Amino acid sequence: MDKNHLSHSTWDCKYHVVFGSKYRTKRLYGDLRLELRDQFSKVASQKGCHIEEGHLMPDHVHMLISIPPKYSVAHIVGFLKGKTALYVANKYARKRRYKGYHFWARGYFVSTTGYQEEVVRRYIRNQEKQDKASDYADMFKPNY
Repeated sequence: MDKNHLSHSTWDCKYHVVFGSKYRTKRLYGDLRLELRDQFSKVASQKGCHIEEGHLMPDHVHMLISIPPKYSVAHIVGFLKGKTALYVANKYARKRRYKGYHFWARGYFVSTTGYQEEVVRRYIRNQEKQDKASDYADMFKPNY
């Protein structure tokens, strides 16, 4: 917590943020998935933020991010989504037929962590396993 200082304050503001790809299409795989991980860290550090934990699923992103109180969560999420969408459009537009700069869906989910930070970290780490288990369970649910 010593590193989180502004001129007249000390802070510990961590948020669990989730957002998806446009139309929840499964776009985050292979090289793009690895490069986006690095891009998110670079872009976040430009605003003094730090991604504590993160996981890129094929169609959405989970991250536990530390954001200074001088920025709103909406500002940072918009900044992250905007900069990474530009990166993807500039690097992969022709290869993967991405049109325009609309890579991410409009909305996002955010929750503060507080004392449950370790629970959120485990949830993000095990996201892939939980997704596969729920897909398997959904196969046996009746469609009414």
